[in-house]
Parts: sequence; C-alpha cells; structure tokens
Amino acid sequence: MNSLIQLKGQLTPRSNPSHGGGSSLASNTEIKVKQLENIVENLEELKKYWKDKTNLIGGTLISVEYNRIVPKSKRIKTILFRNSNEDISKLIKGARYDEDENNIYHVITYFVPLENLDFNIKKIQTCIDIVKEKFNNKFNNENEKDICKIDFSKYDISKTTFMEVLIDCSMVNRLTYPQYNKELNENQAITLYEVNKKTKEILEELGITGRKLDILDDNTIILYKDALSILVKQAPYLISMAVEDISDYELPKEDEAEYDILEEKQVAKNVAEFPEPVNEPYIGVLDTAFDKRVYFEKWVDYEERYMDDLADITEKDKEHGTAVDSIIVDGPSINPKLDDGCGRFRVKHFCIARHGNNSTFAIMRRIEDIVKNNLNIKVWNISLGSSMEIDKNFISQEGALLDKLENEYDIIFVVAGTNQNEKLQDKIGSPADSINSLVVNAIKQNGEKVSYARRGKVLSFFNKPDICYYGGDEGEKIRTCTGTGQKMSSGTSLAAPWISRKMAYLIYKLGLSKEIAKALIIDSATGWKAVDDIKAEYYGFGKVPIRIEDIINSDRDEIKFYIESESMDFDTYTYGIPVPTDKEKCPYIAKATLCYFPKCTRNQGVDYTNTELDLYFGRVMQNKKGNITIKTINDNKQSDEDGRVLEGDARKYNRKWDNVKHIVEEHKTTARAKKVYENSSWGLSIKSKDRLGKGDGKGIKFGVVITLKEINGVNRYDEFIRQCSFKGWLVNKVDVENRLELYNIAEQEIKFE
Repeated sequence: MNSLIQLKGQLTPRSNPSHGGGSSLASNTEIKVKQLENIVENLEELKKYWKDKTNLIGGTLISVEYNRIVPKSKRIKTILFRNSNEDISKLIKGARYDEDENNIYHVITYFVPLENLDFNIKKIQTCIDIVKEKFNNKFNNENEKDICKIDFSKYDISKTTFMEVLIDCSMVNRLTYPQYNKELNENQAITLYEVNKKTKEILEELGITGRKLDILDDNTIILYKDALSILVKQAPYLISMAVEDISDYELPKEDEAEYDILEEKQVAKNVAEFPEPVNEPYIGVLDTAFDKRVYFEKWVDYEERYMDDLADITEKDKEHGTAVDSIIVDGPSINPKLDDGCGRFRVKHFCIARHGNNSTFAIMRRIEDIVKNNLNIKVWNISLGSSMEIDKNFISQEGALLDKLENEYDIIFVVAGTNQNEKLQDKIGSPADSINSLVVNAIKQNGEKVSYARRGKVLSFFNKPDICYYGGDEGEKIRTCTGTGQKMSSGTSLAAPWISRKMAYLIYKLGLSKEIAKALIIDSATGWKAVDDIKAEYYGFGKVPIRIEDIINSDRDEIKFYIESESMDFDTYTYGIPVPTDKEKCPYIAKATLCYFPKCTRNQGVDYTNTELDLYFGRVMQNKKGNITIKTINDNKQSDEDGRVLEGDARKYNRKWDNVKHIVEEHKTTARAKKVYENSSWGLSIKSKDRLGKGDGKGIKFGVVITLKEINGVNRYDEFIRQCSFKGWLVNKVDVENRLELYNIAEQEIKFE
C-alpha cells in the first residue's frame, strides 16, 4: 500500500473579481400588474394586522414566501425596506422551506419598522402606474431596453428602484405574518423571534414572570401552566420554533444470545492479562453513569458531580455508559472480528444523564460546562439521543450547542445516529442533527442497514448521518462489558465508539487536525462511484473500513494526499500540484473530500451555516477569455465567471452551504487518459461565501483529502513525490510507525533527580 502524503505549501488568496452588474429580471420572466397589486394588498393587510402590536416588539415580523429557493443575491432588496443599500441580512430572523405540488421554496421572516409598509406601498403603486402607462400592464426582459426612454423624475422614483421593485415582486408569491401551526405543550422549550426588545422585557409586558418560566438563553424559554396560553393568545407571531425539553434516552437492546466458545475463551484470556494504563490518550465520554466493577476500571477517570441526586443513580443507570466505555478501552479484544489496529484508549467519563427521561436543557448545560473545563480532550463520544424526531426546519438546541463548541474549540463530537423503538420513528433524533459533528449510523455485518435504523436528512438538505459502522443486530450482537458481566447488545450507541477510536488514533497518535481526520474517515467510506442520495439517508457517505491502515493508506495504483489551510479571501487556491503524465496524457480519475467547521446560526432556520466553502479540483487550463482556471472533476460552475447555477440546483448537486463536500469521477472500465493542458499541473481552489455579511468565513480552517487513481494500474507514487518536491512543495509521508514513536516519546514522563 502507498502511505498518505501531506503537501505543505503556499496557497494564494484572491479577492472576488466579480463586482456584480445592474438589476435585471431573470431570463424569460414576465411581471404583470396583477402580481404587483397582490403585493400591495398583502402590505395593506399586514399594516392592519400590526397596527396595535408594534409597541410590544418594536416593529413588525413579516414572512416572505418566495417562489423558489433563493440565493443571498436574489433575496428582496426594496419592497420591505427603505433602500437596497442597507444591510438586509441583519433583518432576517428566520428561514424555512415550504412546498407545493410544483416545487420547494423559501419562506424568510424579516423584522422591519411599521412605517416601512406605507413607504413601500406608495413605491410599488408608483411602479404599477408606470407598467400600466408605458408597458401595457406587463413587463419582461425585452422591455428593459426601453426604460431609458422614460422620464423617471416625473414619477418620483429612480430607474434602478423601479427595476429592483419589479425583480423583488417577480421572486415573491406573497407576504404574511409568522404563524406557528404545531401543537404546543408544557415542558417545551420555545424559541422566540429576535426583535428589538429583550425576551425578558417582552414576557414581563405580557404578564409572564417568575415561576411561570425558565429562560434558557436570549431567545429560548420554557413556559409552565397558564404562561403558555398567555403567549399563544396574545403574541403567537413571536413563536419561531419549539422542542420538547424532556427527551427519552434509551439503552441499546440486550440479548443473551449464544456466542462462539473459542471466542469466549479468547476474551477471558485477554481480560486476565489486561494491563495497567500508561500514556494512552483520552477520549471524552458524555453518557449515563459508569460502573466501577469492571476489569478496565483503572482506564476510566469517572466524574459524576455534574448530576443532581447522585444517591438516586441505579445499577440500570450505569449499564449504557459502561458498555460504551468497554468498546473505547478494549473493543478489539472482546470483539476480535472488529479489531481496528488502533490499540487501547483511556476514557474521561462524565455522567450527564440517567436511563430514560432527562431534561434536554439540563444536559446541555452540563455538556457546555464539561467541555470548556476539559479542552485538552479533542475527541468526545456522545451515544445518547432523543427518541423524538428532528424538525425539518430547524436544528435542535442540543445539535446547535455541539456545532457552536466545535466551531469555537479544537474538538469534535462523534454522535450516535439514534435508534428506532416501538414508536417507529422515521427521522433521526437530536443531537444527531449536529452539522459539525461526525454522526454514525449502524449497519449489519453484510453492510445492510440495521432493523432499528433511523434516517436523515437534516433540514431537508444536510447529509446526516455522515457514515455508518457495525452496531449489531439480531444474531450478530456486539459484545460489551458492564458491572454485571458481558452483555450482547446492539445500537448506534455501540457503532459510534468504534469511530471515536479511529478519530482519536488519527488526531492524538498521528497528530492530524480534526479537519483532516474527519475528511479521512468520510473519504474512506466512499468508493469510486457517486454517493446515492437516497441511500445516504441511512448510510451517509458509506461504510468505514475496520482496519485503521485502510483509512490512512491507499492502493498501489492510487496516490492519496491532503492539503490543509485556512480561507484567506474569496478564493484560496494553488495552480501548482504536479501530477505525473504518461505519453502527454493524464491517466487518472480523482476524488476529493473537503471538511470544515463553520459558525452556525440556529435562528436562521434552514439557512443554518454562516459560511460556504466551494470546492474546485482538477486540471489547470486557460478558458476562452484567456484566464487561468480549473477544469473541475465534477464540472462545478457555480462560482465561475460565466456560471449560472440556480440556488436549488447548487444545493442539490454541488452541496452548497454543506460543510462536507465530496466530489468523485466514477471508475469505469472504459475510462481513458485525459488531455494535458498547457500548464500540465492540477489545481485546488476553495471559494468562500459569507451568508450574513459578518466575515465568518475569514480564517476558517479546512482540510481536503485527494486521491488520484491510475486507470492502467501503474504505481506513480514516487514520481508524484519527486515532482511535488521539485515544484517547491514540502512533502511529508505519514509514516505511522515513526509518528507513533514520536507520540510515545512525547507522552513519556520525565523525572528530575
């Protein structure tokens, strides 16, 4: 096998060369007077609705129902605002998807002053008069050339504003006020829209104070008894989202099934010879309690101080967490068929929940406090999950917390994909909707999904789970150890710790960044075919190999390397990756996996991730305009000068706004060598887009794992290294033995005499 290669070199930043153009209707678009009149009618109705309500929140909340999924550049600029130059992204308070029989579309909620409505009614009415008088009650692309003939000073409106109003109205179906239609119960955490007044002040004005509520953060509250009915009756428009505070966290199913006697003897031998811990790295475990009556007790540092009423912890409360620990510490010994070659790991175990019902927000507070006080732990395992399904329009509070911590700190959570129970849930439960985390579903030994599988996607878009691994099922349970002895169990709870082991090996023992480690894990699950969008709902990007060397290394006819950097501007790129040629041809297919950990904003709903990193990889060429560009292996054109890709298509086919990008050329027996362009090099380009205009993409770290496969089976590994060195790249082979030796030396205790 060929070793993984690290390429270190200078990536070049470049600002966005595009400065936009004038306002113009989309091609083949016609706007009729009736459409403009409908918008005016909507604004009149909204003015009446909000007339007596603005004192409470200091403005109006208006939901704009678009007629498609819209990019940032196509969102309305004028019909709710004073001018198109104000920072409208700050006025967005929520976004969701809705659908009809024809398509899926955006519904975006804005917070605007009441006086804006009269201002825009007058503005749109002026545009109606112009369209009636000058364009026979309708306006299309052909009419744009005639605009210059109109004296706009006569109408007290500019040509630019006229066009912006028509473009806005062409994108909108209707305007309305927010309405939360789901049933609300006590013990639900309710998130209110962010407005010009603090939540506490609004609640006091409504008469909701003291023991009637708990305030969880700036916009999220738990209401009790009559307090909920007060909110629903007096200010229902304030409710953005709601989730149950009580979640049922279930243990994996147990089965006292027969198992191989020879294997049992081997397990007994391993247990009898179990060593003392030395310098093995720690994996953090956030779970139920730990039972100290196990043979690996010295390998677990246990803290239960975060739980209230410790005296009430039962033996049942200890089984789940202890079973998870047994896999992390000694999984390969008690499950020899799943020996991953990663060795053993110590556990820092925190008891944050009991078996059964728990308060979600008590758990959240514990997780945040624990992580902030243990930043030396880079890999955290969470095998707890809610029995309730995620919502299609917003991320759970738990998932959002994990995303926040992963963005702020150099850590990663490995999260179980949650199990189905007698309620037969379809969608995964929180916190498996965490976008930045590595979410694991379970499969059987034959690679098929397990009987208890639940599926993604998250926000109708993000690929969750990320990957799948062996979690046991009927007749093929996973062996675990608890305080009462061996347990044969199954569940995503038991698939996740196997992946935590692999992540810990890559990060601690090999010294890789979390971005590269996550990319390697995901990339190892992919093959040389495009990911099946339907299968991905259960399997993610695919099954991760058992052996760690199959994740790190590549076949002899493949070259696997990685590049990591940070986004420095609109474009962070290199055009200087030398790929060996053969007879002036490129005899390769390629694949690439990009991972990054963006800042996320929960109250933005489906538009959750603040930063988009767009991946381009392929041969360097000169386009028709004479500019140097990259011919991408997946024909991605969304950021090209001449690229015109609809937002819905960009999200579906190019995974726009997803923080994991995987692109691949399919391996076909008829594959031919490619043309070598003048430059003969390959290029990598990472283009950054900022959704909220806050610069959240500046300085964000990313990691890309790239694999080149020689279609004729020739090993060109050494030639690639030689050419990279010649081109000025610093080339490091990821020599596992050397890195393990360095890790062991670094972890040795030095005693001073």
